[in-house]
Amino acid sequence: MSRKTWWLLSIGVLLLGALVIDLPPLASFLGISAKFRIHQGLDLVGGTQLTYETDLSKVPAGKEDEAVSGVLDVITNRINAFGVSEPVIQKTSDNSRVIVELPGVQDIEQAIALIGETAQLEFRTSIAGKSLDESGQIISYEIADWQDIGLTGALFTRADVTINQSQSRLVAEPEIAIEFNAEGKKIFADATGANVGKPIAIFLDERLISAPNVKEAITDGRGVITGGFDLAEAKKLAIQLNAGALPVPIKLIAQNNIGATLGRESVRNSVVAGILGLLLVMLFMLLYYRIAGVVAAVALLIYAAITLAIFILIPITLTLPGIAGFLLSIGMAVDANILIFERTKEELRAGRGLVPAIEEGFRRAWTSIRDSNISSLITAVILYYFGTSLIKGFALTLAIGILVSMFTAITASRNILWLFVEFFGFRSLRAWGVRKDEVASEQVSG
Repeated sequence: MSRKTWWLLSIGVLLLGALVIDLPPLASFLGISAKFRIHQGLDLVGGTQLTYETDLSKVPAGKEDEAVSGVLDVITNRINAFGVSEPVIQKTSDNSRVIVELPGVQDIEQAIALIGETAQLEFRTSIAGKSLDESGQIISYEIADWQDIGLTGALFTRADVTINQSQSRLVAEPEIAIEFNAEGKKIFADATGANVGKPIAIFLDERLISAPNVKEAITDGRGVITGGFDLAEAKKLAIQLNAGALPVPIKLIAQNNIGATLGRESVRNSVVAGILGLLLVMLFMLLYYRIAGVVAAVALLIYAAITLAIFILIPITLTLPGIAGFLLSIGMAVDANILIFERTKEELRAGRGLVPAIEEGFRRAWTSIRDSNISSLITAVILYYFGTSLIKGFALTLAIGILVSMFTAITASRNILWLFVEFFGFRSLRAWGVRKDEVASEQVSG
């Protein structure tokens, strides 16, 4: 079996794999249970966009990027814990803003609740004469009436929701069981040992949520947060605490709701534009390049199938700018074929045989294709590195499209041309769009 035959078989297998990913009915027909789908961005499926301002006033110089990156990690953990699919969470280049996009979430209040507040957990002991009356009951809830002991949410390992079903309670009440790390365990043991019979207050974002009395020193580093929570509140607080406190405070400054109707209309228009553009390009190639145009059309379909499969597998969250990058790369894929075919026609007009003309056409066109695509890739990298999320989507889909187009133009087109010549016998000059009077000497074989 020749090398070209192996290439054709490899391209066929690759195309079949791409179609299985792109077309769920085909996957089902072949008995493949994997569920592949296109990940759509906020502008396609609708949802909520929130913009937060970061307070970096207390962050040491040079640590701003690290602190805001920590904010992104915490917000990502919180949102993932609530099961929101495919969120986009990013910061601006100057670290002054954090932008959160939640596809499919139409309720802005729900979106804000998903992210929560700063979740700064603190344990404090009472200041004598301020927080307690003679019977030991709490009479003040002001944070200034409590003394900071350096015990925060940063010093515990995890939080779990438990249900208090003791006989002393008429109704089972959710609580949050927490466990401290080694440092927190020591501080907690010292604090409880020094405050037996007195309360230790638990503040969340400077709001008192619980102040249980200490019955005895707790040395195992385990405690329970109570505060009249319902199950949903307890679960939310546990998620926030497990995700960690935000390294810096954030403030919601803008919120935007994008309707799903707009997204569906955008998708429909984009699909129509993409199909129409693809058909027009293929029609032009067929009319102008004849048999070579058929090859270009087949290569273009292979390109589209492979590129879409890559988008699904990575996965790439597809937005309108991302679709624009994909469509632009289709034009670049056609451009590569045009360069190859024009070079081949030049060789045919010079009197070279068909097979040598095709080989020489690919060889001479490769330099131009390589240089132009590398230039475009460099531009895409710059756009991705410095751009916002929408620009990043455009740059990423464009870069992937360029790389795939180089593969299909040089590999797929070349071997499909060989197939048409060797197996189907398309050797006449007219089939390749060249008139006999244009040829220096009639030499069309070989």
